[in-house]
Amino acid sequence: QVQLIESGGGLVQAGDSLRLSCAASGRIFSTYGMGWFRQAPGKEREFVAAISRRSTTEYADSVKGRFTISRDNAKSTVYLEMNSLKPEDTAVYYCAAQRPWTVAAGTKIDEYEYWGQGTQVTVSS
Repeated sequence: QVQLIESGGGLVQAGDSLRLSCAASGRIFSTYGMGWFRQAPGKEREFVAAISRRSTTEYADSVKGRFTISRDNAKSTVYLEMNSLKPEDTAVYYCAAQRPWTVAAGTKIDEYEYWGQGTQVTVSS
């Protein structure tokens, strides 16, 4: 079992930056690929970024060049650095963990087994 706790969300203006953190507890963090997803009001949950256990990364087209995912295995934490934020980035952001020992960074919801409770990010125009 893996527990995930997100933090770092908040209310910012367009063009600002935020860094989300996701602290994991439970099994060996380094064996898990990690991902960030988001869900805006009235919309389906969508993929944002992922990092494999070997630190290969994937990004949604909408955030490429603006968001950066990283991980610190010593701290069992994954980060999402978000720059040049836009109002359309407003959503609840969820951290997720894949099944252990998965090789590729997952971009689909069903590739993830564990989920955090989410953190709200609001970008005003």
